Amino acid sequence: MAVYAVVYTYAENSTAARDQHRPAHREYLDELATQGVNLVSGPFGPDDAPGALLLFRADSAKEALAYTEPDPFRTEGVVTDVSVREWIPVLGPLTEHF
Repeated sequence: MAVYAVVYTYAENSTAARDQHRPAHREYLDELATQGVNLVSGPFGPDDAPGALLLFRADSAKEALAYTEPDPFRTEGVVTDVSVREWIPVLGPLTEHF
């Protein structure tokens, strides 16, 4: 299995919707973590464009994208764009975990 960097772009003016759906979104991602799919995830900082980075373990980019489809942030229209790219950890203290 490979590691994929999944980038969410949040919809404009979606702060209230994110707040509303965040508990279900986090519950869903926590379940993926339990399954070994979601390695780490979280939003970008407040000074960056609204969105998030998720690192998923999957057999393909298509599979990684499919894991995002039931995410409440996607089903409720909070996310307007999702990009998926394979990511190959090479250096650093966390590489042994990937």
